[in-house]
Amino acid sequence: MKTAALYIRVSTDSQTTDNQRLELEAVALKAGWQIVQVYEDAGISGSKGRDKRPALDDMLKAATKRKFDVIMVWSVDRLGRSLQDLVGIVNELNSVGVDMYLHQQAIDTATPAGKAMFQMCGVFAEFERAMIVERVNAGLSRAKQQGKVLGRRKTATAIEDKIKALRADGLGILKIAKQLGIGTSVVQRVVNENAAA
Repeated sequence: MKTAALYIRVSTDSQTTDNQRLELEAVALKAGWQIVQVYEDAGISGSKGRDKRPALDDMLKAATKRKFDVIMVWSVDRLGRSLQDLVGIVNELNSVGVDMYLHQQAIDTATPAGKAMFQMCGVFAEFERAMIVERVNAGLSRAKQQGKVLGRRKTATAIEDKIKALRADGLGILKIAKQLGIGTSVVQRVVNENAAA
């Protein structure tokens, strides 16, 4: 008998996961799958990453230990809003031999059609990443052609001179930053550049 874990999620505390749970339990019963664990993230947006969704994180960790054969989710948007995140989750599950069933989309990665669907999603996610990189590079190139200086702005020389003088007087990085009203990272950079010179 195939073992299954349910993942259910709602975005706000005023919503309920009962409908998701009931539908997935009915599918599992019909398929002859035994539900061994239910993971629930209530009141957490799907745009949050794995680190902000404890039940999702616990479920994926359990999947790597092969505590179940399939993860059942009511809808793909319960897992996440980003195609890249979804493909990453499916690839992680695939690498440990755990399948995924998405109820609303009628996708079961245990079937050839389900596997093909997610491979196509992977292709689109890769295409999306490539398009973003192209747009960023085009924007950087255009900015350079317009004479814009890219990168962090240099700290004013007067500030650098004050930092060096205070450091020569024996003050520490925190005291210098506080006295000049600037960030410790600026002081640290100037001190490091001065030491390297």
